Amino acid sequence: MASLLCNARIQLTDTLEQMQQGTLMRKVKSKSWKKQRYFKLQDDCMTIWYQSKRTGKTESAFSISDVETVREGHQSEVLQSLAEEFPPERCFTIVFFGRRGNLDLIASSAEEAQCWVQGLRQLIEVATSMDQREKIDQWIRDWFQKADKNKDGRMNFKEVQRLLKMMNVDMNEDHALRLFQAADKSESGTLEGEEFVLFYKALTQREEVLSLFQDFSEDGKKLTLLELVDFLRQEQLEDEGTEELAMELIDKYEPSETARARHALSADGFLMYLCSPEGSIFNPRHRALWQDMSQPLCHYFISSSHNTYLIEDQIRGQSSIEGYIRALKRGCRCLEVDCWDGPNGEPMVYHGHTFTSKIPFREVVSTLGKYAFKTSDYPVILSLENHCSMEQQEVLAQQLKAILGEQLLTATTDGRVPTQLPSPEELKHKILLKGKKIGRLEDMLDGPGDEAPDVSDDDNGAEAEERRRVKKDKESLAQALSDCIVYCKSVSFRGFQEARSHSRPSEISSLAEAKARKLIRDAGNEFVRHNTWQLTRVYPSGMRTDSSNYSPQEMWNVGCQIVALNFQTAGMEMDLCDGLFSQNGRCGYVLKPPFMRDEETLFNPSDPSSREGPGPITLTIQVISGQQLPKVANSKDGAVIDPLVRVEIHGVPADQAHQETKYIENNGEPHGGTRDAVAPRQPVPALPHPPSTRSPFPGFNPRWDETLQFQLHVPELALVRFVVEDYDKTSRNDFVGQFTLAFANIKPGYRHIHLLSKDGTSIPPSSLFVHIHITEPPGPEQD
Repeated sequence: MASLLCNARIQLTDTLEQMQQGTLMRKVKSKSWKKQRYFKLQDDCMTIWYQSKRTGKTESAFSISDVETVREGHQSEVLQSLAEEFPPERCFTIVFFGRRGNLDLIASSAEEAQCWVQGLRQLIEVATSMDQREKIDQWIRDWFQKADKNKDGRMNFKEVQRLLKMMNVDMNEDHALRLFQAADKSESGTLEGEEFVLFYKALTQREEVLSLFQDFSEDGKKLTLLELVDFLRQEQLEDEGTEELAMELIDKYEPSETARARHALSADGFLMYLCSPEGSIFNPRHRALWQDMSQPLCHYFISSSHNTYLIEDQIRGQSSIEGYIRALKRGCRCLEVDCWDGPNGEPMVYHGHTFTSKIPFREVVSTLGKYAFKTSDYPVILSLENHCSMEQQEVLAQQLKAILGEQLLTATTDGRVPTQLPSPEELKHKILLKGKKIGRLEDMLDGPGDEAPDVSDDDNGAEAEERRRVKKDKESLAQALSDCIVYCKSVSFRGFQEARSHSRPSEISSLAEAKARKLIRDAGNEFVRHNTWQLTRVYPSGMRTDSSNYSPQEMWNVGCQIVALNFQTAGMEMDLCDGLFSQNGRCGYVLKPPFMRDEETLFNPSDPSSREGPGPITLTIQVISGQQLPKVANSKDGAVIDPLVRVEIHGVPADQAHQETKYIENNGEPHGGTRDAVAPRQPVPALPHPPSTRSPFPGFNPRWDETLQFQLHVPELALVRFVVEDYDKTSRNDFVGQFTLAFANIKPGYRHIHLLSKDGTSIPPSSLFVHIHITEPPGPEQD
């Protein structure tokens, strides 16, 4: 059984064996909450459980694949608060993916702490480097562990039945028994090792993939190199270096050495390819940095957060440096910090006039200095909400300069007054401060040339207003802090004409969501033009005390760059944000389409015909099947889901639409239809090789075989969101999983969509299998 339970790539070192024997450590949540827990690495080398020392009851378990990293020492607020009581060499923090809270631990000795830190890091490295086959094998191991209640390394039929319910499989008992007996090669009445693998393969056989494979295979057993090339060209629309690609896929995904030597792909290898990154709906080339990064900052959408320090609600929530770490790790490039006077001359960060907890500004800046460029090399904008006295403003400036050093931008890139904003490329590894500034940027520059133009008679009113503003700023703003503002001087928005006449590219206005919406309705094209040369920040309404979010799409439709969201709140709005910024190396910057970078553009999102270019694109999606769909979190024990798929288009108003498949009931029969579909279904020509077999496991591996179609007038701004839900006729459907991506990143052909959880983390091996067809509008007639 060990061959099944322990990953083949894991070498059982003394460290891992010690972890398998178990260790008594303190789990800490605060200065006053410190409980002893017994931690143990399971035999599969990929699961850790821990139990209470006092009760002996297993408290929790987690998979290594859920762990993002391990931090040594006092690298959390809880452990920092215990620094005088426990030395750093005995402390470490386990950080999980998504919004799950950290696990802070204190070992009895530095040696025990190092054993767990080094062991966990070794296992994390194995987990993150697994290929698709290894991930599925690990997933099987996880389920085996859960189902093998008496831990004897084998499962009888009752344990298998319990496993099926846990896995969301509703199967006829006779059919389950037949699969069980077929897999029980030893005829022992139990499954172990490879027998369990056989049972799993029978359970998850992909008839729709096998049918597709046989359509291109002459002998039905393998794809020759030329047959694979035909498939890649005809179905996947791979038109460059197809033979080289086919060879790469065979070498990478074919499990049989004999088949690899003959340059052939078996059915198993074909399935592995389709489930791989190369078979994903997301264009793998767009995962990497693929856009021009040398244009002005205002030509990019910038991943931006609101009240970044909060990890809960806006009234009583906790303020934490974890908010900054999580946002930066997700590629966020604009962070917000609210500064207020604190005790002993130390500025504090919290949501003013509320009951949120407080953190020292110094800690926020230290965290920023450490994590700013771990995920992306491109500039970070720190949006400063300054409520401090003059004395503590001086402290703000001093801490920013002392802690960030050369990372903090305090002068223009070339020492001259900018006529346009610099590019992300020019500002690599720089932190820009956004806030109020005394006077204009040119006032602090001594270099010759690029002088501000003379003010005409018509401008006297504006000049007088500017003098009044400077006087007011001088009375309330410390010069040292003002000098830290270079390219992001905050100014009040007084209309597009006023901005065009008197504002500078280095200035930025912030708008509440309602104000931004009104401007979109009243002056859409002017808003787009304004955003071609100056930055605009949009932030949530003050009424959103629960940290809910508005849809960022309508703000992106007019080119607003800094659309600030509450990153701590999961939901459709953050799915859109993650979907847009999952491309371009997750660097936090996405280049706007050309018609949103032209200062003379005629584009208005309310009028799609204002976008110059060809007519609408037709996106046809055949939703074929789902794989290993999880049960919903609040489902009753044994309840199998009735899954449906909804496809949503988020874009300009004319493109906003959604359609959904029928839901699949426990018996495998489809029911319902495109409820509340904004865009009606279009008659669709039959797609190549449509599968037709119904799945025997409807909740676990459902089959829909339905075609949905959308017309996109402005595809450059469209995001496509796939949502799987558990149908409920009496109340709101339950969320199962989702995946969101920009239309520009979609690969046509037969593709898998690897689903994400509500908080944006992956839930392997759950996926959808689809066929994507994109029809371009006809070009101009040829003479």
